[in-house]
Amino acid sequence: MITPRRGLGLVALSTLAAPAPVRAQSASTWPRAQPIRFIVPFAPGGTTDIIARILMAEVSRRIGQTVVVENRPGAGATLGTGQVARAAPDGYTLLLSVISAMVVGKVLYGERVTWDPDQDFAHVAMVMSTPYLILVRPDLPIRTLADLVAEARRRPDALSYGSAGVGSMPHLVMVRFLSAAGISMTHVPYRGAAQIATDVAGGVLPMMVDSLTAASANIRSGMLRPLAHTWPERVPAFPDIPTFRELGFEDLVVDGWSGIAAPARTPRPILEQLATATREALAAPDVVRRYAETATAPGRHFLDDAQRFVREELAAWTPIIRASGASVD
Repeated sequence: MITPRRGLGLVALSTLAAPAPVRAQSASTWPRAQPIRFIVPFAPGGTTDIIARILMAEVSRRIGQTVVVENRPGAGATLGTGQVARAAPDGYTLLLSVISAMVVGKVLYGERVTWDPDQDFAHVAMVMSTPYLILVRPDLPIRTLADLVAEARRRPDALSYGSAGVGSMPHLVMVRFLSAAGISMTHVPYRGAAQIATDVAGGVLPMMVDSLTAASANIRSGMLRPLAHTWPERVPAFPDIPTFRELGFEDLVVDGWSGIAAPARTPRPILEQLATATREALAAPDVVRRYAETATAPGRHFLDDAQRFVREELAAWTPIIRASGASVD
């Protein structure tokens, strides 16, 4: 059962019938001592936020403990991420780790980000994977990526686009595309993605960049028209959407991943119990159904593999982000 708590933007995921959890440490009663906080570094209401809540409801059942979801958006998802980096490593504060913060934000915000994605976090699992898309209003005479480039060249700086904020991965994707295409547009940053689609459909903006997870329902309904996405191959659930790569933008390949992380030095038995519960939760019917509805791919990495994955992503993306010229200043 999901119970809203007024004024805090929190959701308590109440414990359902579940086997008693195995003790994570001989000297601890984790996870029975207190509710577990799960920090989502985005505004509430977006599809990623909703799926994270569904997933954590399943994790909650499996560890036999209440999980409280808190939305802490801001600074390209680095604000909420930093709060978890500074939290006690006791298993009672967890994070929805996202590429926007762990990789992009870490590079773009420079010295303002005082935590390290590898050294200051224990990565439990990768849980979601999705491409990013450019999406336009269906009433615009822009049906392909070539149409968009031609329109931008015909009317320099006349077009604008919305993203989930300066330094977010959607913002960076558009920066890289504009640079590769040799065109320019005005960026309109939002604090979260949920309102952007409404504004685009309502005529406030001509286009946006968002993940397929978030945009899938609006694509199916015809509310938004997709032009291209960032995975290297077409998505089986949306086979008509071309990739940037096949349209001539070979280097514009991006995987929008999300995971679960804890503060570094969280005891290994706690991490192992969380990883087991997460693996089981990803196979739960409600989670599988929701992933299928949003064309979201489940994560495949856990514990040491997840730690290595984040480390490798940061190493691979750092020179690309710096070379892109993207800035949060």
